Amino acid sequence: MIKASKVVFISEDLEKSFNQLPEDDFLRKSIIHAIKNLRENAFYGVHVPKRLIPREYIQKWGIKNLWKYDLPKGWRLMYTITADNEVDLISAILEWFDHKEYERRMKY
Repeated sequence: MIKASKVVFISEDLEKSFNQLPEDDFLRKSIIHAIKNLRENAFYGVHVPKRLIPREYIQKWGIKNLWKYDLPKGWRLMYTITADNEVDLISAILEWFDHKEYERRMKY
């Protein structure tokens, strides 16, 4: 299913972290590419089963679903999908991290 979405950062601090990445940084370019793909299709990433959603995400943001977007060089971008007025989808970026931190966060 392809559903367009608005893409936002879950917090101003996260958006600030993104904006502080150097223009030529591979991670910044990768996140920009991910945002473009998520705008076209909110379901672009891989759905994470509910039982694997980190408790921290639920407590901190009250999320009910979690998606993983694979970035280059083993980096991961985590996001959740919500609805605005139950019509428009919003992909909210929660965080990004390297593979080692991803495994730690997801308890693999």
